[in-house]
Amino acid sequence: MVNVVPGTIELGDGITAIDTDHLRPLFDASHLILENGRAAFVDTGANSSVPLLLAALEQKDIDVADVDYVFLTHVHLDHAGGAGLLMQALPNASAVLHPRGAPHMIDPTKLVRGAKAVYGEEKFTREYGNIVPIPEDRVIVVDDEQEINFAGRKVHFLFTEGHARHHYVLHDPQSSGVFTGDSFGLSYRELDTAKGEFIYPTTTPIHFDPPEAHKAIDRIMNLQPAQLFLTHYSRVRDLQRLAVDMHRRIDDFVDLARRHAGDAERTTNMHKSLNEYFAGELDAHGYQGSAGEMRAIVEIDVMLNTMGLEYWLDHP
Repeated sequence: MVNVVPGTIELGDGITAIDTDHLRPLFDASHLILENGRAAFVDTGANSSVPLLLAALEQKDIDVADVDYVFLTHVHLDHAGGAGLLMQALPNASAVLHPRGAPHMIDPTKLVRGAKAVYGEEKFTREYGNIVPIPEDRVIVVDDEQEINFAGRKVHFLFTEGHARHHYVLHDPQSSGVFTGDSFGLSYRELDTAKGEFIYPTTTPIHFDPPEAHKAIDRIMNLQPAQLFLTHYSRVRDLQRLAVDMHRRIDDFVDLARRHAGDAERTTNMHKSLNEYFAGELDAHGYQGSAGEMRAIVEIDVMLNTMGLEYWLDHP
């Protein structure tokens, strides 16, 4: 990977990872795709990320009028919270969404209410601000396996549940890559070691579906990609090993949840067990950081995974 300007990584094949600077550096990426003088974004980060995305266009001498698409893998706000604001700056762009996600970007009321229930009013306002609706006439709703011709570059969409029912992945044959959103888990660069990338699933406070999560991984791998572009965080390439790790860790999360299902202090115990699980897995992976550094990286995911696993226990 080669850094061109701070916050961007050039990945080849016309693809640039842009650090959206949401929550912390190297947490959340938007990917910019350039093809024949036209541009598209995959995921956007939050409202605070929009100036960084526009700056990346300017750095590449791409006019905002030359952006054709904003591909939103799903509508969770770390992926799509800034989409409406960004679209206001892109006069010719269409937002491309799963049919279950599109209504929530056209009218974000329910999306915002759900996010506030997870994060609380104060934290939601600090991290996400005002979610700007996207006009319905600027939204394209895609079907499973639909193809879009982006400036001569054919990309297509595969629906992948497990993490969210409104999720798709974007297959880009030109790069032999797939933009996976959260359907292939999270892999933070700070956790890379001599053994390679470390990856793990991400559940959500609603909709976690372990069998569908396994199917999503298989569906992605059946494309025989050479590389995956994760929103958290960008490119991974040791895919056969990572797929095995993802399948195993989905099962590990399920086993952990079942182990605590009847606990009186279920949330506290599950949270503790997930922290212990990450500590053990990262130690086996050769992670050299301190326990505090590890916690700082994975704590938000421990919290969200605890919520997701508890929701799954309560809604079988």
